[in-house]
Amino acid sequence: MVVVNDKYMEPSNTKTAIRLKPGNHRGKDVVWLGCKKNQSLIDELKAYGASWDQAQSSWYMPKNRFDLHIFFVHFKKYGFIDYSEIKKQQQATGPLIEKRITKTHPQIPIPKGYIEQLEQKRYSENTRNTYMHYFKDFVAAFPGRDVNAIGKEEINTYILKLIREKQISASQQNQRINAVKFYYEKVLGRKKEYYDIERPRKERKLPDVLSKEEIQKIIGSTENLKHKVLIALIYSCGLRRSEVINLMLNDIDSKRMVIKIRGAKGKKDRYVQLSDGLLDLFRKYYIKFKPKKWLFEGQTGGQYSAASILQVVKRTGQKAGIKKNVYPHLLRHSYATHQLEQGTDIRFIQEWLGHQSIKTTERYTHVSELNFKNFKNLLDDIL
Repeated sequence: MVVVNDKYMEPSNTKTAIRLKPGNHRGKDVVWLGCKKNQSLIDELKAYGASWDQAQSSWYMPKNRFDLHIFFVHFKKYGFIDYSEIKKQQQATGPLIEKRITKTHPQIPIPKGYIEQLEQKRYSENTRNTYMHYFKDFVAAFPGRDVNAIGKEEINTYILKLIREKQISASQQNQRINAVKFYYEKVLGRKKEYYDIERPRKERKLPDVLSKEEIQKIIGSTENLKHKVLIALIYSCGLRRSEVINLMLNDIDSKRMVIKIRGAKGKKDRYVQLSDGLLDLFRKYYIKFKPKKWLFEGQTGGQYSAASILQVVKRTGQKAGIKKNVYPHLLRHSYATHQLEQGTDIRFIQEWLGHQSIKTTERYTHVSELNFKNFKNLLDDIL
């Protein structure tokens, strides 16, 4: 894919991977995501938050959660993304999702030091692209102005306008604020107190949790040793997908019975417990697969992919007959909840999960069975 004059052009030798189309689903504006059957692409769409509609035989996302630029960053590797239908709709009836198809503003240069600081802080490629895109949007909103002279009130007004007119999501609002804050605080070195945009209230969504019996079914339902070890590891240690991918053979310390998690979220290292059962699985796995560097490697060598982990976990959950939507992070949620239910101090769980704030860990107290088993339900005295 090549960007020319702010348009995504399709190379002549590239097949269309996804066709975007504005539409409506159950009374709500959505963006339909039409694609050919490609399991890796489908797994990525699911992880990205897309839903499947059987009647339309198509994936879709709510309009207020769709951002074209971010979508391109995630899915351009699968081929050309066609949004011509969206353009036609805009020309006929006016902007339908104008706020999502913001221009990349190629004529606006990124201020000196912005990209360098992003790289020095080791932000991921996706985060770097998102920050640069949103910061260019910010600069474009103040044509002819010295960006260094834009004041706090003007910035607040800019964000408020996006909320009112573009109806950006709370998540996108935070990303745009962070992109602007990054320039003033990290590049210019100004104090944090200089920039105090009120943040949106976060939605409080409780995580789903699997029971221990369901975990046992999932692990026991696969005869593939590699998949069994993978799932057992995620649950046993409460790991993120990225942490599993980056595990190396020398991170397994069988003498101390710990596993070292290197450069996890927040660029922090930590240790997690290695169980006897998992160590036994590791030894059988090593004898059979003989990985060279990474604990989990693809068929042709190199690191295992995040999409492969998602696919393994979801298919194994389906094979085990689990009715819930089973995905890797659900195993992490279940690990934390089960630790609480067996009486583990929440501060240890916080450390093992790699949470910076105890508040993040405390949400698992709301889904623990102990909160319900320790109290008698009033209806039991009546029936």
